[in-house]
Amino acid sequence: MKTLSRPLQIILAITFIFSAYTKAVGPGFFEITLMDQGLAPNRAFAGHMARFFIGLEFALGLLMFFPFFIKQLMQFTFLLLGGFTVHLIYLWSIGDTENCGCFGEMISMTPEQSILKNLVMLAVAFVIFKTAKSQKISKIIVFGFIGATILSMWLFLPMPNHEDFPFDTFTHFEYKGRTDLSAGENLIAVFNLDCEHCQEAATTLGELQRKFKDFPELYVLFYQEGSTTVEGFESITQSTFPYAFIDVNTFFDLIGDSPPRIYYLNKGVVAEIWDADFTENILKTFDLE
Repeated sequence: MKTLSRPLQIILAITFIFSAYTKAVGPGFFEITLMDQGLAPNRAFAGHMARFFIGLEFALGLLMFFPFFIKQLMQFTFLLLGGFTVHLIYLWSIGDTENCGCFGEMISMTPEQSILKNLVMLAVAFVIFKTAKSQKISKIIVFGFIGATILSMWLFLPMPNHEDFPFDTFTHFEYKGRTDLSAGENLIAVFNLDCEHCQEAATTLGELQRKFKDFPELYVLFYQEGSTTVEGFESITQSTFPYAFIDVNTFFDLIGDSPPRIYYLNKGVVAEIWDADFTENILKTFDLE
């Protein structure tokens, strides 16, 4: 068993680092997952919480490559994985079958699958705990490394500033062709094709567009998660707007706590962001009567 300790230690280290990496490449998805699972009350809190856990996983994974305080490290791993597993069991018990977010958007796992994964990791950690020889080093170095790694996440994964998003990089929209979003006043709606709230918002926007001849230019950024197509969305909502597609990371960066969201651009600069009361905001902003 002792000969297995070092290889298992490396495998566990790589698993933690890979887990952190899959979340780091698209932190927005992990943030929304934390909210959906009731672990974060809003997007801002979820953003900080996501960066904390990503940094913690990176730090633990990197430390596992070394023999220092390995037994104490495995004890902390028991607590961490144990806590995650209890939460996953709860999700499983209420019938949640969505991606748990353990490997971000890269590898989709249900709570049940992730429970099995965690049990294997716990078994590996137990073998390491029983067989590995632990060497000592200053605790200040260890805790300092963990703290520095966690804090560095806010540097490498800065909290998104929606007002600085480069909308002018979207230069072509279906039904419109070449488009300059840096000129004039424009509305940008961020929709998930399968989102009922997005469909309701699009229906309302379509009605406003037909009612007011001075209705502003509105462009849609669509994220396609499920089977609903643009044609299906337009049929449901009786609306047609110039559109472009965005990927999952851009989508989660642009929405707030949940879609839909509308950006009001004035000469390419985000002047206002609306997550609700779209009719009232548009009528007031553009003085429509």
